[in-house]
Amino acid sequence: MTFNRRAVLKHLAASGVGASAAVLGLSARAANQPTVIRIGVAQPGIGNPPGFSGSSAAVANGKGWLEEEFKANGIKIEWYFFKGAGPAVNEALSNQQLDFAFQGDLPAIVAKAAGLKTKLVLATGVRSNIYLAVPPDSPIQSVKDLRGKRVAIFKGTNAQLPINRVLEASGLQERDLRSINLDQATTLAALSTKDIDAAFGNINLLRLRDKNAARIVYTSKGGSPVFTTQSHVLVTEEFAQKYPDITARVVKTFVRTAKWASDEVNREEVLRLWARAGTPYEHWREDYDGQPLRVRINPNFDPFLVARYKDSVEQAYRLKLSRAKFDVDQWIDQRYLQAALKDLKLESYWPVFQPNGKILGT
Repeated sequence: MTFNRRAVLKHLAASGVGASAAVLGLSARAANQPTVIRIGVAQPGIGNPPGFSGSSAAVANGKGWLEEEFKANGIKIEWYFFKGAGPAVNEALSNQQLDFAFQGDLPAIVAKAAGLKTKLVLATGVRSNIYLAVPPDSPIQSVKDLRGKRVAIFKGTNAQLPINRVLEASGLQERDLRSINLDQATTLAALSTKDIDAAFGNINLLRLRDKNAARIVYTSKGGSPVFTTQSHVLVTEEFAQKYPDITARVVKTFVRTAKWASDEVNREEVLRLWARAGTPYEHWREDYDGQPLRVRINPNFDPFLVARYKDSVEQAYRLKLSRAKFDVDQWIDQRYLQAALKDLKLESYWPVFQPNGKILGT
């Protein structure tokens, strides 16, 4: 909405309202409502209109529910997609080009340690699986066989830390490999042409398996959730402080979306919606098979997830991927999330997990 300051002041003066009061009123209205909300996504946008996958945030985008929430206010929602994933999102955040962002734990930790002022407000896309693929005729049979091999890792993303945990569990470290930093698309191409010996990645590696162009020799699916990837929605401190009510509405819309997306009656629709962003429906079905939606599509920063972020802060610093350690409890701002859960009567809808990954009480 655009205000014609001179016309409004003239009208209010004729009505006996002072100019100072009018200026204050206009300033208050302008301060309480942005004209646009800019959301960054640490994934490339696929399709027309572009979309992404694997989280409740992706469902909100595909359904247009944020746009619907703010339509009556005249507030525009702008989605920005980044092929360079989390590191590219960080650059946009540092240049004050975004208000919210969907990204993984490691890039957000790196940015926070470097001084970027953000707050985590919602979990989304948690416990996502990682895979290790090799050429069909490769002698590699397990993670332990990767020593000295050319292995693709998309560095700086939320997969790097769990990949390092997987390596450590097999007695290896990243420096024991000839690790190569490749994005997802380049990884698929390099593995197909055997320019690399192995590749860590997500369910997109299943495409090569189905073409008999790769074998999957490891997946975190069915194993310890410590080896899975975690993601969230964050907000810049500047935006949250300037527009607390708008921030609360954004979070509430994401929570409402998570409720719909984690309802088993909507499983097929959710997976097919994500499939529009390029990953086949059959692969989403396989990846999610045997696991309740409420486990993966969970907005809560429960003890398990908080522990993962704390471990990641320590691990990133130890591996010299970040400059400093910081207080995760202060970084996660649960006020908006808890208010949304209470208002929507969803306080006990999702399971709560202990730091070891088991449901609370077991």
